[in-house]
Amino acid sequence: MAERVKLLGALPSPFVYRVIWALKLKAIPYEFIEEDLPNKSPLLLKYNPVHKKIPVLLHGDKPVCESMIIVEYIDEMWPQNPLLPNDPYERALARFWVKFAEDKGSSVWRLFRAKGEELEKTTKETLEMLQSVEEHGLGEKKFLGGDSIGMADIAFGSVVYWLEVIEEVVGEGVIFEAHKFPRLHAWIQNFKQAPVIKENLPDRDWMVTFFKRRREAMAASA
Repeated sequence: MAERVKLLGALPSPFVYRVIWALKLKAIPYEFIEEDLPNKSPLLLKYNPVHKKIPVLLHGDKPVCESMIIVEYIDEMWPQNPLLPNDPYERALARFWVKFAEDKGSSVWRLFRAKGEELEKTTKETLEMLQSVEEHGLGEKKFLGGDSIGMADIAFGSVVYWLEVIEEVVGEGVIFEAHKFPRLHAWIQNFKQAPVIKENLPDRDWMVTFFKRRREAMAASA
């Protein structure tokens, strides 16, 4: 009997959605367990005692933590619909862009909290991150992984889709402009229109409302 798969998470976390997309692309059934982050469950504290963060994938009684490590585990555990190329060099390139998303994509989450000079600095860092992918990541490819969605697309999809929402919430002008980043704009449209992704994206209007309330609450408590 196959071991059951459970996902501990909270929505609309972009890191949780990375795992959801990977599971859906692999057609793996799973149970989603919603976490109340201000009141972390005994299950979360038991299975991620080091960081006490979401997401956590439970495969039977084996926990796997950190979103892109989980995605890599899923890809190795269930080989159908591979998320990394077969060619060693292409695999290395995909892992490079995953790491780039992990290292540089954090500017988007800082953008949500920033004000004044910090907002200017974070906006600049975000633009530089987008420019690097525009110039060096895509070329003429449909996806970062080639003709189909791969691991690097999952990593960046969670950055760019949330950026489109956060820049609206912050309200300091558009960062991700189509004429500045034509390749990235074409890529994110292809990504969002892929059936598995389209069916498993958080509603944009709901997200805008959610993050506006979060930002207002942060301002009130500051």
